[in-house]
Amino acid sequence: MRVLVTGAAGFIGAALSERLLERGDEVLGIDDLNAYYDVKLKQARLARLRDHAGFRFSCVGIENADAMQQRFSVFGPQRVVNLAAQAGVRHSIENPRSYVDSNLVGFANLLECCRYHEVEHLVYASSSSVYGSNRRLPYSVRDPVDHPVSLYAATKKANELMAHVYSHLFALPTSGLRFFTVYGPWGRPDMALFVFTRRILAGDPIDVFNHGRHTRDFTYVDDIVEGVIRVLDHIAEPDAAFDPLHPTPATSNAPYRLYNIGNNRPVQLSSYIETIERCLGCTAMQRMQPMQPGDVPDTAADVAELAQDTGYAPSTPIEIGVRRFVDWYRDYYRE
Repeated sequence: MRVLVTGAAGFIGAALSERLLERGDEVLGIDDLNAYYDVKLKQARLARLRDHAGFRFSCVGIENADAMQQRFSVFGPQRVVNLAAQAGVRHSIENPRSYVDSNLVGFANLLECCRYHEVEHLVYASSSSVYGSNRRLPYSVRDPVDHPVSLYAATKKANELMAHVYSHLFALPTSGLRFFTVYGPWGRPDMALFVFTRRILAGDPIDVFNHGRHTRDFTYVDDIVEGVIRVLDHIAEPDAAFDPLHPTPATSNAPYRLYNIGNNRPVQLSSYIETIERCLGCTAMQRMQPMQPGDVPDTAADVAELAQDTGYAPSTPIEIGVRRFVDWYRDYYRE
């Protein structure tokens, strides 16, 4: 297939693009290579993709409507995966405008492009952060998510609503994926595993928020990519059992789906740090901190719908995933 992947120089986008290319798809990667984190790391991910004959790349932001229409016209994608977004819960508190531009304006541009170019299926990244103040665990896509606690979460919830409108009005098949704390080689430098590894190796203390008591559904990147591809190949259809008198947020009488994509095995942060220490052979100096604004104490993914529809079954234990990251980090940074 011809697949357009936005955020192709990002952590998940690069890994997904590589898997699509390996199975024989043509990929047009879109990314604006912004300076939210180390651009050299993004370029290094892209360098691996450029070895594939089926890969093309365009440096452009999805908030540029004219440029996006031009890329769609030339490439003619059959399916689209939107992984481009301004990420990070904490960053959204200080830099709200960047989230509006990329996550709202940019996503609207993509919906319009998919509509007018008759894309077969749009798969887009949502986030576990949409569950906000919800406390019933594990999180289910059938639960309402009306109480976000960060602007980032609010933009992701908005994406889900916007996608439903296009599925309803224009019969555009859309599937939203609520990612749960993705980690692994080539990861983002602002994520906990990257920060902890860098600081522990440097002999610097690490800040442990919520005193290490909160839990996260850490999900290895290969498991995430496997799930994304399974959803991409499983085009959303109207739910024949959808009851408008008792609606569920997860499906619709339009070709629309929402899925959690996580490991379904939450790990306490303190245990996660112990795993990192074992893999590094170093002990961390820990500075206990209260929970940060915009964070939630726990996340856990109910992936029943994704497993039922696509056969998704994450298989990477946390010890193996962290070990693979540490090995990559030491090789990449020559530590």
